[in-house]
Amino acid sequence: MTTLTALVTGSSRGIGAAIRTALSARGIQVIGHATRAIDADTIGADLTDPTAAGRIWEAALERGHGRIDVLINNAGQFQANPIGLSDIVWLDNWEDALRINLTAAAELSRFAVRHWLEDGRAGRIVHVASRAAYRGDSPDHWHYAAAKAGMIGLHKTIARQYAARGIMSYAICPGFTDTAMAGDYLASRGGPGLLADIPLGRVATPEEIATMAVFCALDAPESMTGAVLDANGASYVR
Repeated sequence: MTTLTALVTGSSRGIGAAIRTALSARGIQVIGHATRAIDADTIGADLTDPTAAGRIWEAALERGHGRIDVLINNAGQFQANPIGLSDIVWLDNWEDALRINLTAAAELSRFAVRHWLEDGRAGRIVHVASRAAYRGDSPDHWHYAAAKAGMIGLHKTIARQYAARGIMSYAICPGFTDTAMAGDYLASRGGPGLLADIPLGRVATPEEIATMAVFCALDAPESMTGAVLDANGASYVR
């Protein structure tokens, strides 16, 4: 039986690291990505570099011996961008955030879809978006909400256009998750007081999001392609 190969972006910490661990436990060959390579199984590339996605894909294909079966678009950036900043700084922050959170995911998705179409094989993409795609975010995070909304549009389009060719697309929209990225935000917005907005009474764990991602990557029925799975403790119910 051929071992499946998965490329997971942003795999060095938080949700990405949990996804990597969970996939490896299922016997999947996982090719990781981080801004800087942390081990021999991780491709180092800064997604603000317009050439990064192409280099990641080519390196992943080489490590996967010409085969990638699953792409998980998890890499993300969450930094404040107050509207009171200078015009050029605000715009630079906006463009960096969209490149990291959306454009790189679109590029890698394009490479993956072309790879599967050319080889005549099935494949799966899992996009880790955010509840911000639907609910919006803070006044300092227009860029993040816009990027994640774009990711959902990207996901739905891929699902609708390529399902008949065996290419499935799934998306997950976490709310606050217990990661370093979310921890900084929680602290900046009042810390534990934000939990009052979450009926569950706590934030999600990376392992919970990883369970969903692995399900989408390996076990979800094909008829579920195009679905968006929420994981926000009922803080936003569509």
